[in-house]
Amino acid sequence: MLNKEDVVAAARNFGFDDIGFTTPEAFDSQGKILTERAQRYAWATQAGMDLIAGTEPLKIMPQAKTIIVLLKNYHSSAFPPALTGLFGRCYLDDDRITKDGLSRQLKMFRQFLGERQIESKIPMTIPHRLAAARAGLGDFGKNCLFYAKRVARGSSWVIPLTLLVDYEFSPGEPSVRVGCPEWCRNACLAACPTGALKSPGEIDPQRCISYLTYYNNDLTPRKLREPMGMWVYGCDRCQEVCPRNAPWLNQSLPMNEKVAAKAANFDLISLLQMNTTTFETKVWPHMFYMGPQDLWRWQMNTARAMGNSRDETYLPFLDQVFENNANDKVQAMAAWAIGRIGGGEARKILSARLQTAEAIVRDEIQAAWD
Repeated sequence: MLNKEDVVAAARNFGFDDIGFTTPEAFDSQGKILTERAQRYAWATQAGMDLIAGTEPLKIMPQAKTIIVLLKNYHSSAFPPALTGLFGRCYLDDDRITKDGLSRQLKMFRQFLGERQIESKIPMTIPHRLAAARAGLGDFGKNCLFYAKRVARGSSWVIPLTLLVDYEFSPGEPSVRVGCPEWCRNACLAACPTGALKSPGEIDPQRCISYLTYYNNDLTPRKLREPMGMWVYGCDRCQEVCPRNAPWLNQSLPMNEKVAAKAANFDLISLLQMNTTTFETKVWPHMFYMGPQDLWRWQMNTARAMGNSRDETYLPFLDQVFENNANDKVQAMAAWAIGRIGGGEARKILSARLQTAEAIVRDEIQAAWD
């Protein structure tokens, strides 16, 4: 008989910060929410994520007897200041392509289970945060994120990972609740730049900056561009203002050298000018959600960030977009960014480009004069 304590010890030995167990029963409350808010989550289905199917684990793995939830602190080291504020921290050390970090740890844990004749499966659509709370590993914030109970100083800088296994372990005591103090005065909701957080525990994912930066297929809506600020990929705003996260943020941490080594590749000018080869070798391996076919999204997001910086030194690089980038969405955002920076040089650039601009690019240039 496998000892539960041995599984816990193995998880920690492989580098996970915490581990919990819960039953594979259906997540009925999540299924109800997804059904009621189907329009908000239609994009997920289109992207190949059947979130409703993930609420019924036993349909995914009929022989499952337990859900094991592993917690990983993705902020155990510091990130270069030049990258925070532009990229969500959870993406800065993403190894889903390189498979040299968390993926390797997860593989070793599954091998440990397999050597003991325990079959495991990792369905990506299981509501992992809810599973973590049901396993008693922590609770929720008003920003819909999961907060650890025993690790990371009670913060949200953790990733829950779920495994279905065909072995029964005693479940933890559920802690499915919002654990925020009343005195926080809904700081996360007030700070959300795009108003994605509708109320405590309710989010409109299609207004979230994370969605807007790597899932949105259109030119970013004009009314959301300025609120999105400098974020190029993902967003940490609701976590940065959260008082529950302050203990973790207000400490000295060793620098993440792996992230620091790649920082030069994520300079805004480099991102705006990168070609497909540079993207595939320098950027994509570290930022998973947008593949080579989505290079335009990166450049559009970068142009918007440049505009919101109000830094005139970016003007010549934005002007070069009209000659060097054939994508009309990137050109349109470059026009918006030039107008957002403003000044005499910006007006001169837009006036010259208006002569040959067409469609949405011309619309953006004309809008910049308003």
